[in-house]
Amino acid sequence: MNKQINFMGKRQIAAFFSIALIIASIASLSIKGLALGLDFTGGTLVEVEYEVAPDIEEVRALLTNNGYEKLVVQNFGSQTAVLVRLSESFNDKIGAQVVTSLSSTGQNVELKRAEFVGAQVGEELREQGGLGLLLALGIVMLYVALRFQLKFSVGAVGALIHDVIIVVGCFSIFNWDFDLTVLAALLAVIGYSLNDTIVVSDRIRENFRLLRKSSPVEVINISLTQTLSRTLVTSLTTLLVLIALYIFGGEMINGFAKALLIGVVIGTYSSVYVASNVLLAMGITKEDLIAPEIEDGEEVDDRP
Repeated sequence: MNKQINFMGKRQIAAFFSIALIIASIASLSIKGLALGLDFTGGTLVEVEYEVAPDIEEVRALLTNNGYEKLVVQNFGSQTAVLVRLSESFNDKIGAQVVTSLSSTGQNVELKRAEFVGAQVGEELREQGGLGLLLALGIVMLYVALRFQLKFSVGAVGALIHDVIIVVGCFSIFNWDFDLTVLAALLAVIGYSLNDTIVVSDRIRENFRLLRKSSPVEVINISLTQTLSRTLVTSLTTLLVLIALYIFGGEMINGFAKALLIGVVIGTYSSVYVASNVLLAMGITKEDLIAPEIEDGEEVDDRP
C-alpha cells in the first residue's frame, strides 16, 4: 500500500481551529453585523455625461476622495455616460454636488438625472432567501443520506454550514461590503464545497468496503491521501482564476472574487477535516457501509 498521510492525527487541532473561526465569525456578526452594500440598502442614483470618455476607476477614486464612501460607478449605455449609485439619502442638491466633484479635474460634466433608488433586495426577499438556503441544505442532507449514509449527510451539511459562516464572518470582521455579487459567490462556494466533499465521501465509502480490517481512522487517512492530488489540482487551478479576477477584474467584481477566494480555501480545508471529523465523531464503522448481498445470498468478497 502506498504511503498514507496522517490527516486525522491532527483532527483535534483542526477542530479547535474551526471552532475558533466560527466563534469569531458569529461574534462579529452579532456585534458588528454586515456592511450591506447598496443592493441591500438603497440610496441615490446620479447619471452624468462626459464630453470625453473617463476612466471609471479615476471617477470612483475622485468621488471617494470627496467623501462618498459606499458607491457603485459604471458606464451606462455609452463610454461617456456614467451611472453613480451612492449610499447617501436623496436630496435636491446631491446631483449638483456630484457634478461639482467630478468637474474639479477640468472636464465638462453634465447632469442627466438624480433620483432615489430603492434596495434591490428587500426584507421579504431576504427572508425568503434564508428559507431557501435552509431548504437547499435540507435537500443536500437528504441526497447525501440516500446516496451514502446518514452520518455522511451530517458531515457534508456540517462542512457547508462551516464554510458559509466563515466566509460571511470574514466580510463582517473586515467590514467589507456585502452585496449581491457576494451573495452569488456564497452560493458558488456551497456548490464547490459540496462537490469536493462528495468526492472524498465516495472514496471513504469504497475503502470502508474494501479495507475491512483497517480502523476508521486508517480508512479515512487512506481515502484523503488518495484524493489529495485531485483536491489540490482542482483548488489551485480555481485559485489561479480567482486571483486573476481579484487583481484585474475591477471594483465591480472585487467582492465576488474575494468571497470565492476565501470560500475555495475554506471549502478545501473543510472537505478534508470538517466532514471527516464529523464522521469520526459520530462513530462511523464498516458496519454502516456493508455492501449489499448479491445473487443467491453470496456476499461481496471480504478483502483485507
